[in-house]
Amino acid sequence: MKVSILAFLCFFPIAALAQGFSGLGTDAEGFATPQPNPSFSFPADHGPHPDYRIEWWYLTANLNGPDGTQYGLQWTLFRSALAPGEGQGWRSPQIWFAHAAVTTPSKHFVTERFARGGIGQAGVEADPFRAWIDEWTLEGADFDDLTLTARGVDFGYDMSLTAEGPLVFHGEKGFSVKSAEGQASYYYSQPFFRIEGTLALPTGDVSVTGDAWLDREWSSQPLSESQTGWDWFSLSFEGGSKLMGFQLRQTDGSLFSSSTWIAPDGTTTAYPNGAFRAEPLAQTVVENRNVPTRWQVTLPQHGVDVTVTALNPDAWMGLTIPYWEGPVYVSGSHTGRGYLEMTGYE
Repeated sequence: MKVSILAFLCFFPIAALAQGFSGLGTDAEGFATPQPNPSFSFPADHGPHPDYRIEWWYLTANLNGPDGTQYGLQWTLFRSALAPGEGQGWRSPQIWFAHAAVTTPSKHFVTERFARGGIGQAGVEADPFRAWIDEWTLEGADFDDLTLTARGVDFGYDMSLTAEGPLVFHGEKGFSVKSAEGQASYYYSQPFFRIEGTLALPTGDVSVTGDAWLDREWSSQPLSESQTGWDWFSLSFEGGSKLMGFQLRQTDGSLFSSSTWIAPDGTTTAYPNGAFRAEPLAQTVVENRNVPTRWQVTLPQHGVDVTVTALNPDAWMGLTIPYWEGPVYVSGSHTGRGYLEMTGYE
């Protein structure tokens, strides 16, 4: 069954929702915290980590229709814990919520779901892999071959994904530092998915093919109290190289950044604070907010000096926790496409 927003607010602290993404800098007392030199175990780590406060399974895709029209797709399942541990039935402290979106050059369709943990309404199982909330699913016999479904009032999709490269680990072997104070997460990705399937849009069904990128991340306090939001880029270049880069905005106007260069064979090079730079070039007024929708992105160590432009500047996720998320295209020293997420813009 579907839990209403009112019921969700009864279970989830209203203050946490009001803080939005800045709430990720609140105290993590009682929860486990990421430590350097992690040792991952698969397939178990594809599943949930209930002793950590927050976690997500985050998939974005750049798609092409038969006539060459570009589309973007998002499917994200979040887990947020009120207390450490799994618990049984209604005693479970785990809250689940999910976002789904499709972006066209002129439209942005988005919806969300909420659920309690422990009662079968939502969850993740590692082997075989299954992530679900209500009838939305991301599942497969293993993490390399998956099917994906979601439905909103005016859109939906049914997709198949096949991995054509290895998992990649960000930061120091998956230990991703987010601030000068040392806040961190465990963070790895599968950026080599091929994806195909059908988008259901108000104008009719569209067959699409493209590339998808799945992020896995968990932590208990990934931001510091002085950080207000982030700008996160996943870029796939012609020739097969990829770049993940993010910058976290500080209350004093400074930035903290991190990035990973991914070679076509999946070999990675991690770069510390300051190597990756993203400078806004143009803004769009979206939902009465000034949101950067064209950027200059540089990583001198690989000769990257590109302009990153939103396919649809109005890709605002007007949800319980609002943010901007949408497909982008890349020009300059490298060409390609990718996805951009921006949080904390008031």
